[in-house]
Amino acid sequence: MIKLKIGVVDVFLLRGAANDLRVLVLRRAEGTRCTGAWEAVHGNIKPRERPEAAALREVREETGLEVARLYSVICQPFYLHQRDAVQVAVVFAAFAETPDALALGPEHDTAEWLRPEEALRRLSWPRSVSALRDALQLLRAGHAGPVEDVLRVF
Repeated sequence: MIKLKIGVVDVFLLRGAANDLRVLVLRRAEGTRCTGAWEAVHGNIKPRERPEAAALREVREETGLEVARLYSVICQPFYLHQRDAVQVAVVFAAFAETPDALALGPEHDTAEWLRPEEALRRLSWPRSVSALRDALQLLRAGHAGPVEDVLRVF
């Protein structure tokens, strides 16, 4: 029987708004899984950790940034054949307090703040592209507008 596990978070870091919106993309470092792949902040949810707490922790670990605003975007399933499990990623978008104070963790060797169209082309995983499209539709103005009260975690 295939297991279903809610076990990872993805966080799309954004800065700016409207015509000057940027998305942070990270490149996997040599010697890590998927070396050279471009991704958003991504990581495991620890036992008894809430997804939003995991999102904040992963942003700090992978970028050194603190989150000013966090939004819930979507949940995405994907199959892990090695574990015979369907993993569910809880996807967030966030605006960092000081986006220029980037300090990468060991999993990534470079990062870039890209315009949304370029970020969509750069991301390696199709599910990341669709999740970023959802985040951009909700937050392109720099906030969630009339659904701010539902999507904003803090």
